[in-house]
Amino acid sequence: MAVKLGGKKGEKYNLGQNADINVTPFVDVMLVLLIIFMVSIPLATTAIKIDLPPALNVPDNHVKPTYLSIQQDGHVILVDQGVNGPTSLASLDYDLQKALQKPNPRGEVILIRADRLVKYKDFMAVVNQLQTDGYYKVALINENLSGT
Repeated sequence: MAVKLGGKKGEKYNLGQNADINVTPFVDVMLVLLIIFMVSIPLATTAIKIDLPPALNVPDNHVKPTYLSIQQDGHVILVDQGVNGPTSLASLDYDLQKALQKPNPRGEVILIRADRLVKYKDFMAVVNQLQTDGYYKVALINENLSGT
């Protein structure tokens, strides 16, 4: 930035207009903001403590899981130990208790496998019926479509 010290010859006190922008205050403000952000950013980051269960080496016992399969037409099939058995929303609770054969089957995770063309309404009807019957642990089964 240039400084004008005097006017034309003979016009010692007539400095004229200076159209240059004075950036010094702008630079000062930016440096102060930079320092403020550099000091405050480390204080803003927080760590979240997560309790993860320990990894266990569980031997694979090759037991086929019990799961629900929802067909494209909305029919629900209960697959127990690889055997398909049709079920309905009304008899879903009874069929699951019979298939799981546990003292508290409502504490078990219920797996759901749905055809890719199943209507959302049919899928949510099954999930809502499970919740109505007291099965709150629901997991979805997906298929690896990449071919590997």
